[in-house]
Amino acid sequence: MDITSIKKQLLARKRTQVISPGDYLSSGSSLLNLACTGDVKKCFLKGYYYYLVGDSQSGKTFLSITCLAEAARNPAFDKHRFIFDNAEDGALMNIEHFFGSKVAQRIESPATDKDGLVHSRTIEDFYYHVDDAIQDGRPFIYILDSMDSLSSEAEKNKFQDQKKANRKNKAITGSMGDGKAKKNSGNMRQLIPALKDSGSILIVISQTRDNMGFGFETKSRSGGHALKFYATLEIWSSCGKKIKKTVRGKNRPIGINSILKIKKNRVNGKDRQVEVPIYYALGFDDIGGCINYLIDEKHWNLSGQTIKATEFDFEGSKSQLIKKIEDEKLETKLQSIVQKVWDEIEAACDPGRKPRYE
Repeated sequence: MDITSIKKQLLARKRTQVISPGDYLSSGSSLLNLACTGDVKKCFLKGYYYYLVGDSQSGKTFLSITCLAEAARNPAFDKHRFIFDNAEDGALMNIEHFFGSKVAQRIESPATDKDGLVHSRTIEDFYYHVDDAIQDGRPFIYILDSMDSLSSEAEKNKFQDQKKANRKNKAITGSMGDGKAKKNSGNMRQLIPALKDSGSILIVISQTRDNMGFGFETKSRSGGHALKFYATLEIWSSCGKKIKKTVRGKNRPIGINSILKIKKNRVNGKDRQVEVPIYYALGFDDIGGCINYLIDEKHWNLSGQTIKATEFDFEGSKSQLIKKIEDEKLETKLQSIVQKVWDEIEAACDPGRKPRYE
């Protein structure tokens, strides 16, 4: 063992950087921020990888691109590239309408060619594209939507072999496994230090699957253990009750309540669950979600359709309260109230024991 060489390598390593408030990116949802970090304004930290798993139409893509909208108005992310790898070609919403002109101007695909935008089609493409972004030298926020839509070179080759065997009436042998779990295990660990060094953020989206095997979990996902193992946060989304509005005497669906559960949390170790409204015409409703939370936690009183919000010296309907907050720019005050209530609940949950180690 070359002790001198080992010492040089250790001395050459970068010192641990002090985390500043500017190193954090909001998710766009005050409640999700609290569930992830305990801070109403912080969710994703620069230099790490995050994993979003969810049911269809539960808000995964909206959440990921909302992060870009938050980054677009955060000066700490002015130099970051916004890379959206639309592998499943499923995000067809109007980017400028939902997320603003700055995101529409800055969002880009992983690559381009003479025919236009290039997105990943195989697991190999994805890792090559992320490595290209790292080699570029500029920090980035990279979103893969989604892992499930990616094939692999092994899967493609096996398909062709089985096709040829079938056409020749030969026996078809072997598994059609796509090999993604092995690729993720080998490649994800190489990305982690590179993300840290560049101050970049990687967000990978996966789709849930019904768990047909034994066990207590009703949902599962594909791609192997590495996707969870290396994630700083693993967030699962599911569809709650639909939001409806009566129009011409009929209840019309205008959105959903997305249930967001933190299944892995390297920030504070806590598994928390929140519910965030998503409107088809608006996206995440942060104000509405905060109001719902304060009512649900009995901080504000709801009698019939009337809310009594003492801090705002207000009594009236939810729509009237939302209008007051928007018109008078009281969003920051609302967040501070939600933070206070969240902290009170967390403090009440603390076992109140003396630390074992000092």
